[in-house]
Amino acid sequence: MGILASTGQVKADALDQYLFMGEVALDGVLRPIKGALPIAIQARKEKFKAFILPKENAREAAIVNDIEVYGMENLRDFIDFINGDAEFQPLSYDTREVFEEEKNLYAIDFNDVKGQENIKRALELAAAGGHNVILIGPPGAGKTMLARRLPTILPPLNLYEALETTKIHSVAGILPADSSLVTTRPFRSPHHTISDVALVGGGSNPNPGEISLAHNGVLFLDELPEFKRQVLEVMRQPMEERKVTISRAKVSVDYPASFMLIASMNPCPCGFYNHPEKECVCGPGVVKKYLTKISGPLLDRIDLHVEVTPVSYDELSSIEYKSESSKDIAQRVVNARKIQEERFKEHKGIFCNAQMPSRMVRDVCELTPAGTNLLKTAMQRLQLSARAYDRILKVARTAADLAGSPDIKIEHLAEAIQYRSLDREGWAG
Repeated sequence: MGILASTGQVKADALDQYLFMGEVALDGVLRPIKGALPIAIQARKEKFKAFILPKENAREAAIVNDIEVYGMENLRDFIDFINGDAEFQPLSYDTREVFEEEKNLYAIDFNDVKGQENIKRALELAAAGGHNVILIGPPGAGKTMLARRLPTILPPLNLYEALETTKIHSVAGILPADSSLVTTRPFRSPHHTISDVALVGGGSNPNPGEISLAHNGVLFLDELPEFKRQVLEVMRQPMEERKVTISRAKVSVDYPASFMLIASMNPCPCGFYNHPEKECVCGPGVVKKYLTKISGPLLDRIDLHVEVTPVSYDELSSIEYKSESSKDIAQRVVNARKIQEERFKEHKGIFCNAQMPSRMVRDVCELTPAGTNLLKTAMQRLQLSARAYDRILKVARTAADLAGSPDIKIEHLAEAIQYRSLDREGWAG
């Protein structure tokens, strides 16, 4: 456009009112760009009259109010627009209306799943308290199928979260063509061959990684022990800080990374350790060695260890069996989150039980004398590690919130204790 203006082919005096972005092909066609949404926000901030960009990016940029957005197909359209030789209408877009129409629309639902009621309950607890989960079970038990349904019971995205998530996906260039707004919680499931840069972000021009693409949603790591140890270790700090800082010689970029982690694994290399019907063929010590592929500090950040067993034929073939829908479960989750929102309103950066620091756990998770005795007995008999203590209290608090109880009762504590499988001494032989 600068060349055209300098040669007198377009009106130069009008150019400073507009922001032009796009990749020009050799035939003059405009190709889409990455990051149209954050660019549009900056254009509004800098008081540009209009933002002109490729047609494929127009809906995404039109989310931003108080700036006109024009989508163009080729360079000829640009020239005609500036010279006034053709009439173009700015794209109008009611962000709130579209968000309300499309939010929380999922193609899958928990009522598709037969059996596995105890696993559904564990995932409900995880969603209600923002807890990280690991599912342990043999191949074909339904670990991946259940994990994929976790976003359907999380509280719906609000408009602020939707815009924040869309910005990240826009910068990464993964928004679908002609889409505008991410209206459902992201679910990212990287393969276990992923590199540490692809997981946390990076590159010469720092791009968001999978943990940032899962921001406000779920990161699912299938077959956790198969991931390279280095890849899993670089994830520890972002899990605590809920953001990742990528530093290069010329630039340092912060990307948000507030996600729920759900992982799955076989209990052993053959997959049938503790299976009710099939026999494990792994040798002595192999199960323990397999489990040590996951570091203690990473397991320390996972609140719920859930053992998944295969569904029986009777449950699978039952016509009468009706499972609860995601909508019903999500309503209980939302109610529990409201209780936590009220509890933590004075504490900046804490929104759910899983985010409580240790000093706060003692105040928020007070136990009755009977509850204290139960936890003490469980710690001694099951030989639970010290790191299990705070996790049990946080999960018990969430169970109480789901039940609408101001106090942690014995049944809430007992339920939380059963979700510490991997902490039990001797679990892996």
